[in-house]
Amino acid sequence: MTDTVSLSPTPEPYTLAVDGMGGDAAPDVVVAGLDIAADRHPGLRVLLLGDEARLAPLLVRHPKAARVCTVRHAASVVSMDMKPTAALRVRDSSLRLAMDAVAEGEALGVVSAGNSGAMLALAKIVVKTMPGISRPAMAAISPTARGDIVMLDLGANVSCDWRNLVEFAVMGEAFAKAVLGLPAPTIGLLNVGSEELKGDERLRQAADVLRDSPLAAQFHGFVEGHDITAGTTDVVVTDGFTGNVALKTGEGALKLAFDLLRRVFTSSWIAKIGYLLVRPGLERMREWLDPRRYNGAVFVGLNGVVVKSHGGTDAEGFASAVDVAVDMVAHGFNETIRARLARMGSLTAPVTRGEPDASRDVVEQVP
Repeated sequence: MTDTVSLSPTPEPYTLAVDGMGGDAAPDVVVAGLDIAADRHPGLRVLLLGDEARLAPLLVRHPKAARVCTVRHAASVVSMDMKPTAALRVRDSSLRLAMDAVAEGEALGVVSAGNSGAMLALAKIVVKTMPGISRPAMAAISPTARGDIVMLDLGANVSCDWRNLVEFAVMGEAFAKAVLGLPAPTIGLLNVGSEELKGDERLRQAADVLRDSPLAAQFHGFVEGHDITAGTTDVVVTDGFTGNVALKTGEGALKLAFDLLRRVFTSSWIAKIGYLLVRPGLERMREWLDPRRYNGAVFVGLNGVVVKSHGGTDAEGFASAVDVAVDMVAHGFNETIRARLARMGSLTAPVTRGEPDASRDVVEQVP
């Protein structure tokens, strides 16, 4: 079991501040996930926030997690159904204290499986948006026929202007570099067609800016819905409304496909024999599409790494979310964005006062 630390800042920042009480099966899954992550990242240092009385016995059972964790007691918990405005008022919650640790420079990133809306609200108020970025976006990795891709925004912003889409492209490119290890990720703007004249004015204007920017060589142009699963580009950029619909449609299509396969292979004794013959291939496909591999949506554009784990994930899935956060910290994700924004110059200037402010538009994030 680890010792509880004082509230004084540590000389060197923790790698991550982890909300020990967020998620459907917290804190058990959180500590078990950190036990797996400790094996993968020997240098990991975690500030674990939560109910010390519940965390201490779990750390005794998971010695690898205990080796990398320092526990700090948090008296309150942000429940999964708490409204964001209410969560902002609970200053001693495990989620709030994790955000405070990043805002104060005590930790480099946050991981939580808790309430999505509360997490976004706290991140924007406490960690704050990076200079040069008008709004943070939610990004995540998805499987395709050609490998993994990055999609954003997936629900943080219902409506966006062209500047927001350009900023998402900058952040998505940095994300693909840090997490997927791609030296020059290609970028596509999701549209109703690939032709230059398709789409509304904001899409066409964002495309024009990207074609005349330092990202021009990596900008593919417009992509359509089928290009997401085809892996036409490494990064797919869209507004939060469209991105959230696309994400959940894809999740539903995968579930339907697996349900239909199950029906087919249990329909007759011949079908069951056929299943035995193709089972190794189906197992490989299941591993490839395992949602735990892709757990860890990221709020990009903040003054720190903020990773949202699926609330209902297991230990392996939570460890994957930690993997994403560690990769982003190790590869200087935010530094890459700052450098790219500096090169973009005035192309992503802030929205002028006369234009509509949609920063209050927040939809329900990935559950």
